This record gives sequence, structure tokens and C-alpha cells, in this order.
Amino acid sequence: MGAESGRAFLLKIGNGGSPVAYATVAGLRTTQLSINGEMVAITSKDSGGWRELLSGAGVRSVSVSGAGVFTGSAAEVRLKGNALAGVIDDYRLSFESGETLSGRFLVTRLDYAGDYNGERSYTIALESSGAVVAA
Repeated sequence: MGAESGRAFLLKIGNGGSPVAYATVAGLRTTQLSINGEMVAITSKDSGGWRELLSGAGVRSVSVSGAGVFTGSAAEVRLKGNALAGVIDDYRLSFESGETLSGRFLVTRLDYAGDYNGERSYTIALESSGAVVAA
């Protein structure tokens, strides 16, 4: 797999429809993804002094964060509404290779900032709720 452009790493939000249509969250300059897995240790006296882990056990989650410039797009308005209401919604991360990660996420943080002489910016954090599917 070759190198990929960071600008092609996009966060998209669903429109609430069925089937879901996704719109890119505008203005994002940075996007970060973390795939987390909780380990379950099954170490015993028979482990020879080495830790052993149980495959497939534990809680898995995906965390997404981003920062960008506020544009007032419909996707940003929907994201802000989800944050204010505590609503879990459909989101998709897409990559330059065409690979996607889709799932339901809760907005756990939405911050706005602005300088006297600068643009209005925002940072977001999302946490997965349920399975996240790679395609």
C-alpha cells in the first residue's frame, strides 16, 4: 500500500435517512482515528512467566477527533445538533484508498474558538457505540 494524502482522510455524517447518505463535515483540517481494544489476561501458573491474552475478548471501540475551520455547512449544523442533544448518529471515515469505516458514534466533545483577528475554529471528539465496520 502506497502513501496516502491526509486531505483525503474525511469524516462524514449521515443524513438520518434509510439508506443513509453521508455528507463530508466541512472545514476539517485534521482528523485522527484510534482503534482501541481492551485486553483480557488469562495468565496462569502454566504460562511460564509470560502474560497470555484471550483472543476476541474485551471491549473494542473507535475514537475519532478532528479540528477545523467553521463553515456553517449543513453537516456541521447536524453535528452540533447531535452534540447538544446527546444523539448517537451514523458517521463514516473515508480514506484515499477507497476504504471506509462506518458506525454509530456519540459526539463527546465539541469546542468552538475564535480570535479577534482570525477565523472561527472547532474541535470535535466522537466515540463509537456498537460495531464499526470496515469496507
